[in-house]
Amino acid sequence: MGEIFAFGSLMEEGYNVRISGQDVERGTFSHRHAILRDEISSEKFNLLNSNPKNKGVMSIYNSSLSEYGVLGFDYGYAMAAPNTLTIWEAQFGDFSNGAQIIFDQYVSAAEDKWKQQNGIVVLLPHGYEGQGSEHSSARIERYLQLCANDNMTVANCTTPANFFHLLRRQMKRNFRKPLIVFTPKSLLRHPLAVSEMVEFSEGEFEEVIDDTIDPNGVDRIVLCSGKFYYDLLDEREKNERKDVALIRLEQLFPLHEEKIERILSRYPNVKDYIWAQEEPRNMGAWSYMLQRFGLRELKIRSRKFYAVPATGSSTRSKRRHRRVIESVFDNKTT
Repeated sequence: MGEIFAFGSLMEEGYNVRISGQDVERGTFSHRHAILRDEISSEKFNLLNSNPKNKGVMSIYNSSLSEYGVLGFDYGYAMAAPNTLTIWEAQFGDFSNGAQIIFDQYVSAAEDKWKQQNGIVVLLPHGYEGQGSEHSSARIERYLQLCANDNMTVANCTTPANFFHLLRRQMKRNFRKPLIVFTPKSLLRHPLAVSEMVEFSEGEFEEVIDDTIDPNGVDRIVLCSGKFYYDLLDEREKNERKDVALIRLEQLFPLHEEKIERILSRYPNVKDYIWAQEEPRNMGAWSYMLQRFGLRELKIRSRKFYAVPATGSSTRSKRRHRRVIESVFDNKTT
């Protein structure tokens, strides 16, 4: 819903929206429903284009499983039409590996090589829900390795309002940068992943989201990102732990340490600073945080080192996931 609010409000303000991807008309997880089809006549209806207040139009196309070609085309489209919110969405985040050449040669490097700005948006579904090796990870580590000199934005939002403001910011600011968003799967229907209307109408994109518990009782800060936050929050509430604060990094790059420091300074009694992730230790954002985060010495809580993003066994996946969550709250774990 936050996504649709962003599209609709931008169209009312005169921006066009273009989306392509393998199953974008309905959304891979049946979450978008941008196109309705008459089951008798097969006629398509795009309800966002029916708003009489629109000054822009929305174009959305289911594309072929040729990520290299489709993302390459949309990268060029975004360059030619900077006032169009141009989006390519992978059916699952790992499908982007078929377009790796475009990311390496253009998305991450074009501004440095050719002084060419581009506002392409790439949506990569990400999250460990036990769907096996192929459809768990969007390979966060690969994109963060490409980040330097403010060449693009990498985000992993946890609320509809923050996603809304992120997409709007992409068009409202007076320059263009590629935007990589690790979009949710389970959070599309998670009862806690909701926002009040006032957060859309009066809020702004929050690069870091602080906790709401009493900072004086906290002796451990856990930095995390994306869907894993809700897994940790559930565990904390079950165990009634008031000594662990969960800080969400909604924007991984650029990593604004000044904003993070302002939040960390609110907690005077902290002894442990932890980076927690659901990905294996050689994946996810851990290596990036180890290199770029200079405010505190971080400890790591994650899966072990693995050759694949996730196991093919749902039972084994749940067991590994459970171990990570328990280690975040276990005072004996180093």
